[in-house]
Amino acid sequence: MISVRCPHCDVGLKVDEKKLPSDITSFKCPKCKRLIPVSMLSKKEGEGFSSSDTVLIQPVKKSLGKITVVADANTREQLFPLYEGIAVIGRKSSQPTQATIAIETADRSMSREHIRIEVKKDPKGGYKHYLSDNNSKNHTLYNSNYLGNGEVVVLNDNDEIVIGHTVLRFNV
Repeated sequence: MISVRCPHCDVGLKVDEKKLPSDITSFKCPKCKRLIPVSMLSKKEGEGFSSSDTVLIQPVKKSLGKITVVADANTREQLFPLYEGIAVIGRKSSQPTQATIAIETADRSMSREHIRIEVKKDPKGGYKHYLSDNNSKNHTLYNSNYLGNGEVVVLNDNDEIVIGHTVLRFNV
């Protein structure tokens, strides 16, 4: 058994390394449900490992971004972490909506399902964040440029997104 600490919620876990498949790259934390990266060390023929050989290796940083809503007269500052998959972002409403991130705001020019951000793993084990307008009525500004119909952009640290009159900041 080895001790593992979730890098997201800091819960301590005991894992039987003999039961882990050799090709495993991550597993879900039972508490926070986020992925815990795994690096497997294999021993060479004729070599053995003792418990003193156990080395904690810092995994490749697999940064998931976050969206910060910049405070203004209509909206308070809000912070939303992003997770692997698709997030639909828009104005919080009492009406049924597909939005997975609902921004509390009085900005009526923001649609209830204004933008989409898709988070995918890249070949190096990190994450890419893809932004697109979700056929909103008032369109989306990305770093001072309007997104075209069907246009998808890759988000970078500190990018600015404007939906309605509300400014969002993307960070990794």
